[in-house]
Amino acid sequence: MTLQNLKPEALWHYFEEICRIPRPSKKEGKIAAYLMDFAQKQGLEARQDEAGNVLIKKPAVKGMEKVPVVVLQSHMDMVCEKNAATSHDFDRDPIQPYVDGEWVKARGTTLGADDGIGMAAQLALLASTDIKHGELECLFTVDEETGLTGAFALKPGFFDGRILLNLDSEDEGELFIGCAGGIDTVIEMPVETQPTDPQGFAMKITVKGLQGGHSGDDINKGRGNAIKILNRFLWEINAGYGIGVAEIDGGNLRNAIAREACATIIVPAEKKESIRVDFNLYLAEMEEVWKITEPGLKMELESANLPLQTFTAESTTKLLNALYACPHGVFAMSYRMPGMVETSTNLASVKMKGENTVIVTTSQRSDVASEKMNIAQMVASVFKLANANVVHGEGYPGWTPDPDSAILKIAVDSYRKLFGKEPLVRSIHAGLECGLFLEKYPGMDMVSFGPTLRGVHSPDEKVNIATVEMWWRHLVDILGQL
Repeated sequence: MTLQNLKPEALWHYFEEICRIPRPSKKEGKIAAYLMDFAQKQGLEARQDEAGNVLIKKPAVKGMEKVPVVVLQSHMDMVCEKNAATSHDFDRDPIQPYVDGEWVKARGTTLGADDGIGMAAQLALLASTDIKHGELECLFTVDEETGLTGAFALKPGFFDGRILLNLDSEDEGELFIGCAGGIDTVIEMPVETQPTDPQGFAMKITVKGLQGGHSGDDINKGRGNAIKILNRFLWEINAGYGIGVAEIDGGNLRNAIAREACATIIVPAEKKESIRVDFNLYLAEMEEVWKITEPGLKMELESANLPLQTFTAESTTKLLNALYACPHGVFAMSYRMPGMVETSTNLASVKMKGENTVIVTTSQRSDVASEKMNIAQMVASVFKLANANVVHGEGYPGWTPDPDSAILKIAVDSYRKLFGKEPLVRSIHAGLECGLFLEKYPGMDMVSFGPTLRGVHSPDEKVNIATVEMWWRHLVDILGQL
């Protein structure tokens, strides 16, 4: 196997098996069936709820029957992103992991270590015969990435434990005891179209090569948003020459920073050379702006076939104004946990829906509930000025940090003993399912931790091999210390 020489062997074995099983959000049937089959082969009790969440239970080893029950939790689904040049069907094709130096990566797609690596650790523990632990309840939830519907649908009494180890974090040596809440805001903007002027000239403008990444954990890292970079140029040439947008497409998932965006536009034929000059100047300007955080930025301008329809001048201007005004990025830093992002918003995607509707998807996060709604309403107000229809999702709650947590103390002491240094205890700006667990199971004592992942929610996703082994040792030691 590709990963056969990595340690711990059992964990990497199960991770590679998981990579072979398609598991897009809301399509977790195959991975759920694999988990239920695994439990049957191991002779373990397992059940599945109406939402599709799976629970597998393992009795305590001899001598640890009185240890409190521990819930180990990960999610089944993965973000399905690929490079434009990669041919991959996430509903059918396996992920292709490979070792690249200190990292495990995937060929042209997201790796799915978020949260396949957490699942693999659970399976390795469930299959183990030589690890000390009390009774384990391994919870695998569905649809964490696109709606947390598995956690939302979880009913009280599905599991018994009151200590929960969430295995869905991305920085080894960091213990998370809180997370941001979030809400999606989806905009449906009507646009009027007209027959394309046969004397016009069609151009396609593309922005690509950006890092993208997680819209929570990476939002403060100075990464470019392809939609914003594209729209700024469109806005400028529309103000200078007057253009018509025929097609626009940027970004993909609500919880990923847009890596790529493109638009087909119609320009006055006599202005095409001036626009090419402006484009080259803009490209040079953007390369200078983003040379540190986005050295891979690429922009292309090419001639295109003349489309039959284009947005009217009024609709073009209204759309470009709204996208320009829409906030994106960090809105406020935390005063409660210095150095942490408190509130942010992500302009996630712009898509055409037929010829007369543009769908804009955004996501907002904050560990302060009122500020989460404040930034969501700010986004909504921008598009309402453009007479668009705005709908907020249900949202999900944050997880308020508890620095006096008993399981946190055990985790800190364990890490210090194993590695001779202090772990960093913090809150995370990304959303975790823990906030929803607290609603269903008040008083749950929780901590979240994991190995080091980078490029999550993008085809650059990778997991650091050495930190997987460290994280595994830490997890096993915590279970032994309870």
